[in-house]
Amino acid sequence: MPEIFTYDFMLNAIAASILASVAAGIIGSYVVVKKIVFISGGISHSTYGGIGLGYLLGFNPIFGAVGASIITAALVAKISRKEKQSEDMLIGIIWALGMALGIFFINLSEGYTPDLMSYLFGNILLVSGVDLILMILLNLIILTSVYFFFGKFQAVTFDEEFAKSIGLNTERIYLFLLILIAITVVMLIKVVGIVLVIALLSIPPAIAVKYSKSLKQMMLLSVLLGLIFTIFGLFISYYLNLTSGASIIFISVIGYLISYLSKK
Repeated sequence: MPEIFTYDFMLNAIAASILASVAAGIIGSYVVVKKIVFISGGISHSTYGGIGLGYLLGFNPIFGAVGASIITAALVAKISRKEKQSEDMLIGIIWALGMALGIFFINLSEGYTPDLMSYLFGNILLVSGVDLILMILLNLIILTSVYFFFGKFQAVTFDEEFAKSIGLNTERIYLFLLILIAITVVMLIKVVGIVLVIALLSIPPAIAVKYSKSLKQMMLLSVLLGLIFTIFGLFISYYLNLTSGASIIFISVIGYLISYLSKK
């Protein structure tokens, strides 16, 4: 057995790669088709405020990230419906406010925050057993939700006017979808960090959409591509002593360029 597989932290990282790829591939497909990457960016950066609050009040920062991302998802859902013309500007404000609050809360925290950078740029090698349990629970929420609401999510994602015409409550379904995006963002923070989370949420589905004939096919291919990118990036970061999150995104971008050139 290669030496790399004898370390517990590496086995945890591989397990985290699988769990993150499933969530990112499924939810990222909705993000790409619905063209709400910028909204996802606003949600991801708002989590920094929750992480900072966790440090300040002394609870697990990931729980703060979950709370902040869900609150932001609700605000974004309301803003995107009521303030359509200024949607980009307001999401930009939420994006900046989340980062500013995070820095503000951390400045007020006592003591040293040793793993702070792992939340910004990710460090999959630091994933713990508790993190894996949390990722499994979040994945179960995502998979169960998509299984029961697949048709409704598909209708709202592809044609919202049609969804309204057949009696669906599109506002509630859209809010639910944004909450699932928020949950996925929290899962990806440990893998690639807040700053890079948008890339892993969008690049595998952006490639998959070119080779898929249905949303289900796109999701399956996105999961597979995400798994290839995260595992390959993980091995590169280990053997070349590079930052894991940046390595994963670098491999993902190379994958996108290859698919782009092959389709020209």
